[in-house]
Amino acid sequence: MGHTNESVVSEFVLLGLSNSWELQLFFFAIFSIIYVTSVLGNIMIIVIVSCDSHLNSPMYFLLSNLSFIDICQANFATPKMLVDFFVEHKTISFEGCMAQIFLLHSFVGSEMMLLVAMASDRFIAICKPLHYSTIINRKLCVIFVCISWVVGILHSVSHLAFTVNLPFCGPNEIDSFFCDLPLVIELACRDTFKTQIITLINSGLISLSCFLALIISYIIILVTVRRRSSSGSSKALSTLTARTTVVILFFGPCIYFYIWPFSRFSVDKFLSIFYTVCTPLLNPIIYSLRNEDVKAAVRKLRSRHVNSWNN
Repeated sequence: MGHTNESVVSEFVLLGLSNSWELQLFFFAIFSIIYVTSVLGNIMIIVIVSCDSHLNSPMYFLLSNLSFIDICQANFATPKMLVDFFVEHKTISFEGCMAQIFLLHSFVGSEMMLLVAMASDRFIAICKPLHYSTIINRKLCVIFVCISWVVGILHSVSHLAFTVNLPFCGPNEIDSFFCDLPLVIELACRDTFKTQIITLINSGLISLSCFLALIISYIIILVTVRRRSSSGSSKALSTLTARTTVVILFFGPCIYFYIWPFSRFSVDKFLSIFYTVCTPLLNPIIYSLRNEDVKAAVRKLRSRHVNSWNN
């Protein structure tokens, strides 16, 4: 990916999370556990959904695709961050930086749209149960997944089109552990006010609209369940509370970064950890492993392997 002759910066310096060696070791231990657990957890969900015939419904098809996106999201920057904890001079090439921006916004944009698709699936299942099988099917879910990826990639390309040709002539230090788009734009050697506004509109619009769609659908689902059954409302409240927690942790930093003006604080890079490192771990726990059908499939798969070992 080339850049213009005005750009003399061939690499960027990532300042990371801390200069303290002790803190870096602590972060390495914590984030290594989160990274390995999130990748293995999401792989397990994909395997379980693929192997268990009882989990062939549209909901689990969407869940397995969510796990795939989470695996991608967990790998776009976290492995480099873990390695950089042991590197004094943390650098990333210009091309590598642009690649991180593209991958992050592709995965995040796709996940936002897929979460809306999953909420739509639950909305139809609970609010229109008699019409669920005629509305939601595998073909529609494939369309949902394709749309989510197309929207994510187009969202990312629109950012990259305005960023890749900006002139970068120094300084080249990014106060984060990855190439965060607003921080990269601020390093350009010309007035980037228009670019910042375009970035705010682009990311802010998709983040806020998906967030509002999810919250509204959850509220309608909860109200519908409470009207039909008082006993089922507590379970629905528990499920929706857990899902809302994930949505807030995921969308909160995104909305904060791209709707708030381009002023940065030292705590911002720690907030970005939620949607780059923690979300891939939270999604399988909240959306899948709390589900009774998934837990039953896990027990079945485990007993099958135990029996094969014993034989």
